[in-house]
Amino acid sequence: MADAGEKKDKVPYAKYAFYNAYNLSLLAGTAAVAAATGNWMLGVAAAGAEAIWMLFAPDSRLLRKLWFDKRHAELRTADERARLESQIAALPDRDRDRCFALREKKEGIDRLCAENPAFTADLLRGELDKLDQLVASFVDLAVTSNRYVNHLDTIDLDVLERDIRRYSAIVDRAPVEDERRQLALKNLEVLQRRKAKVAEIRQYVGTARSQLDLIENTFQLLADQIVTMRSPTELSGQLDALMDGVEAVRQTTRETDRLLQTIER
Repeated sequence: MADAGEKKDKVPYAKYAFYNAYNLSLLAGTAAVAAATGNWMLGVAAAGAEAIWMLFAPDSRLLRKLWFDKRHAELRTADERARLESQIAALPDRDRDRCFALREKKEGIDRLCAENPAFTADLLRGELDKLDQLVASFVDLAVTSNRYVNHLDTIDLDVLERDIRRYSAIVDRAPVEDERRQLALKNLEVLQRRKAKVAEIRQYVGTARSQLDLIENTFQLLADQIVTMRSPTELSGQLDALMDGVEAVRQTTRETDRLLQTIER
């Protein structure tokens, strides 16, 4: 799912107009014939036709609608699937299995929706797109949660607490003007900030894990409900609420990333 405020994807129409099998085959074929026959006027004519094509084709609304936009959507879908596959492969076994199971559940919901006569294709398309977004968000949350858990595993809280107690003791015992006390105060402040940040990250992980559970449970509920739904709006309400919850967690992710940067510094 795209972050709020993310720039709208720019479609490279000129690239699709030039780099396609039809255009490249025509150019290559014409060049080969011109070279074989020595008829360079044919090559000049082909170059002129190509220039006209590249001048007008990328801006053609008809070509965009019937060809270029569809091609762009196909490539984006393939790129997104490859990205998700790569992310899922890097997850621990349990989370990887959860991602695969959720995707299978989504495909099952697709089939149930298609079998429900109350759901027309046009009304349903937008809702099924939301399911795809939620699957992608599920993977993103699982990846982020594991990254944070791996970071937390590198932090020894016992050592952190021991250092806090040690510097606190120095602050309590040393004279006010003692340089050791001043340094101990600074160290104590940093350590206490670290402890607070670690607690915030742990809280985020708990929230993200709960959101993962909610997505799974909602997909299960939808699979149970969808055969009796009378309108796609019933599906829409539940998905919109779920997506709002996911976006709230994603906003927290950005804040947690800043916390991690603070801790690592």
